[in-house]
This record gives sequence, C-alpha cells and structure tokens, in this order.
Amino acid sequence: MDAEKKMHFCAEMQLFTKDQLKKIAVNVFIAMGCDQLDAEMAADVLVSADIRGIDSHGVSRLSGYVSLWEAGRINMSPKVEIIREHKSTFTLDGDGGLGLIVAPKAMNIAIERAKIYGSGWGAISNSNHFGIAGYHAMMALPHDMIGMAMTNATPFIPPTHSKQAMLGTNPIAYAFPTLKQKPLVIDLATASVARGKIEIAKRENKEIPLGWMVDKHGNPSQNIDELLDGGMLTPLGSLEELGSHKGYALGSLVDILTGVLSGANYGKWVPPFVPFLPLLPDLPGKGLGHFLGAMEIEGFRPAADFKASMDHWIQSFKSAERIDESQEVFVPGEKEFLMEEERMITGIPLNDKVVQDLEMLCKKMAISW
Repeated sequence: MDAEKKMHFCAEMQLFTKDQLKKIAVNVFIAMGCDQLDAEMAADVLVSADIRGIDSHGVSRLSGYVSLWEAGRINMSPKVEIIREHKSTFTLDGDGGLGLIVAPKAMNIAIERAKIYGSGWGAISNSNHFGIAGYHAMMALPHDMIGMAMTNATPFIPPTHSKQAMLGTNPIAYAFPTLKQKPLVIDLATASVARGKIEIAKRENKEIPLGWMVDKHGNPSQNIDELLDGGMLTPLGSLEELGSHKGYALGSLVDILTGVLSGANYGKWVPPFVPFLPLLPDLPGKGLGHFLGAMEIEGFRPAADFKASMDHWIQSFKSAERIDESQEVFVPGEKEFLMEEERMITGIPLNDKVVQDLEMLCKKMAISW
C-alpha cells in the first residue's frame, strides 16, 4: 500500500494492536461472567479473526454476544461435559456456553483422542457462535495433525428453488501442517458470502455484487436493507445457473454433521445470532452445533515426509503459470497469514462505527476504554 493510500486509509480507520483488542474483549467477557482463563480463550479466538483480516468475525461481534447474553441465551459459566463417547469419537454438551469457549475445549479433547487412536472426532451440541472455523482447525497443527472444524449457523440461506431460509453460512475449515511454508488453511463459508461481509458493506456504504443475496421472494437483490425484511443470502455458487445446488449440498453436509449427529438444532430451527428474533417452537435439539476433528499424520505416512510434500505442493501451485504476471497465485490461507504479518506491525484497522460500538459497550459495562 503506497503512502498516499495509507494516509487516506488511516483517516477513515482507527488502528489498534492485537493486545489492545484482546484486553477489551477479555474485560467484556469477564463483565459477562466468564472466569479469567475462559475470557482469555474466548478473546483469543475472537481477535484471531481481526489479526488475520477476517473483520466480519472479530471484535465487531462483541456486542452481538453481549446482546445474546442479556437475552439469557448464553451461559457464561457452562459445565461442558462429554455425554457419549466411544474410542476416538465423542459428543459434547456445551451447556449453552459461548462457542468461543466450548469449541476450543472440544478440539483439545479431539487432539488427545487422536494421540491415542490416530484420530479424534467430536460432535458438539448446546453451544453458540464459535468465531472463525479456521482457529479451531489450526489448533491441531502443533501436534503434526490435520485439523477440521465446522458449525451450523443462523438460517439465512434458502435451498435451491426455495424462498425459505433453511441453512446458515455453515463454514468448513481444514488446516494442514507444513515443513517450511506457512500452514495451508482452508476456511470457507458454504454460502456465497459470509453475512458479516454484508454488514461490513453496509457500515462502509458499499454496494454488494449481484448474486450475494435474494429478497424475501427469492429474487436476486443488491439492496442490503432487504436483509431486515426477509432477505436471504445465497448458497455457495450464488444463483442456480452458477451452481447454487453445490453450495446447498455442502451446507446440508455441515448441518447434518453439526446438528443432526450431535443432537443440536438444525435447519430452520438453528438459534439466530440476534436476540430480537425468537426461537422457533418445537425445537428438535439443543442450541447450536459444531463438528471438530483431528487426524494424526503418522498413521498415513511419516509426518516429516508429508510436511515436505506439502511444501512442494504449495511451491508448485505458487509457480503455476499466471494469466497476468502482475497477479500472484495464492494458496488457501496465504492471504490471511500475510495479513497477520502486516497487522502485527501496522496495527488492526477498525471502522469508526465499530470503534463507537466498542466504546459504548465498555461504557455500558463500566469497563475502562
């Protein structure tokens, strides 16, 4: 970014360090009733999104968690426990806890199971929004394991040929360790776009591309305000002629593994992230659902050999022939690692509206800004 663009950028944004944002988040979670360790864990998950450039899932979400807590939909001192298990697999009840706390605890159990059985798989029910899926998948990397994480979410997406929201953005993440290269991290929503990106576009008064959303009748729309009037996001693939049925299938896969398998809610019954939307009657399960896993590489081939091959894989894709020599070929997750390196030096930019929201939150909860 050249100097002139940076000056203009800084005029519109305020810069914070990772530690500053983490301190704010920790204090907010403690004010909500978290103990110190859980508050630090939740804040680490949250701020990891900001530092990696996934601003839609970072501290801008803090007020959303507070609103859910005030509405009695989040238990800040949950008794997280295994309710069923067999060797490498287990089902965890999150006791209505914050997903930012429940999911890392479940992933740690999956990693320990993988050390014993070669893999560990956890289905989690009775939880809440767990931040970026990539964070939980990446927890397996230091153990020479492949990590996987997914979650269902607030239903905002209609199946192909429907005008009723039945699926959430339902992200999937995989993390692969490497030898010398940055780990390869695949972290994607099964919607055409994360809802948070539409919220960012609204804050910044930007137009969204055609195909990101439809109105309440299922017709393509670029009017962001229609999200408040029954508008919905589209499945990955966007409109039908562009392959929406594929995103619909992937979103269904996530919903079944996270909701049906765990005993959590699924489909249209998944609890919304906003407290002003009521829970539907006759809920088929408990809370939000996640599915997490860790696979020990040694069970397939020596970890060092695999990681060396991963380096070679990355290098070969990076050197793929380009359409335009001025445009670099990136591998999944690379941009986020580059953004992390940059923001650790220059700081994390927050939109003025997000800063004002955080200031009001701290004032409301008697937290020093």
